[in-house]
Amino acid sequence: MAELSEKMATNVQTERNASAVQIGLLVVAVGCLAAAPLFLYPIFLMKLLCFALFACAFNLLLGYTGLLSFGHATFFGGAAYFTAHAVKEWGVTPEIGILIGVAGASLLGLVVGFFAIRRQGIYFAMITLALGQMFYFFCLQAGFTHGEDGIQSVPRGHLFGVIDLNQPTNMYYFVLAVFLIGIAIIWRFINSPFGMILKSIRENEQRAISLGYSVRNYKLGAFVMSAALTGLAGGVKALVFQFATLTDVGWQMSGEVILMTLLGGIGTLIGPIVGAGLVVTLQNYLATSDFPVTIITGIVFMACVLLFRRGIVGEFYASKLGKKLGF
Repeated sequence: MAELSEKMATNVQTERNASAVQIGLLVVAVGCLAAAPLFLYPIFLMKLLCFALFACAFNLLLGYTGLLSFGHATFFGGAAYFTAHAVKEWGVTPEIGILIGVAGASLLGLVVGFFAIRRQGIYFAMITLALGQMFYFFCLQAGFTHGEDGIQSVPRGHLFGVIDLNQPTNMYYFVLAVFLIGIAIIWRFINSPFGMILKSIRENEQRAISLGYSVRNYKLGAFVMSAALTGLAGGVKALVFQFATLTDVGWQMSGEVILMTLLGGIGTLIGPIVGAGLVVTLQNYLATSDFPVTIITGIVFMACVLLFRRGIVGEFYASKLGKKLGF
């Protein structure tokens, strides 16, 4: 009995130490992000944060619900168009424009999800791809999107009518705040009872049904939440680069976010951030070189698939060091 009590006390102390280490790493990470503009180009950092949030939102659907969507660019690009149009044509403040983008992405997610969740596996993926392409051609023909020219010269405006987002430093810290809020929402979502049910659906859908859960409703809820957070990333991206184009809604964008998530590690909170950082960094620093970016990215992806089957962060979590730190 004494040995059992001692063992339990040791386990509790180990968990506390691991939690302390994780909190310390989190504080260091946030501190590095806060100081990053002093060393790196702010636009590059803002692009990285936008795509990291996009990948995390996508991972909420793939990693925690087990649903592979080939049409997530619909919500990313759709929100970018909605935000850009609202800010430029209606003259709303940037925070209202982003909320309009999130609302539009959520509505699109509700419509696409309503049809897509009725199928499973590759059929689900193909439905999202087909509906995504339909939205792409809608954006090509719609008047407010300006076709192939896109919506350009989008004003950043003043946040809450006070903070000038035309200043790169102000814009960066606004994007960082949105990113941290988005990550906090995802963390709370996946650690809630709703998130636990989603994980059970991912592991064994038939058993979840037998326990009385309305699986379709849970899937639809996850789909809409993922679309809304994706829209948050897309709306912020439209303000960062001050334009929204067809590239944002193309199937290539959907493929890009899948690549980011797989590289970092599906089913992990940090993995998509690492994957997005890797892909965006390669794109940024190879853009002016003679190396073809797509080929280099493909080689990196192949190497990760062969060497890191769970993704970069997934393999770290499975390692002895990762387990010791409590991941």
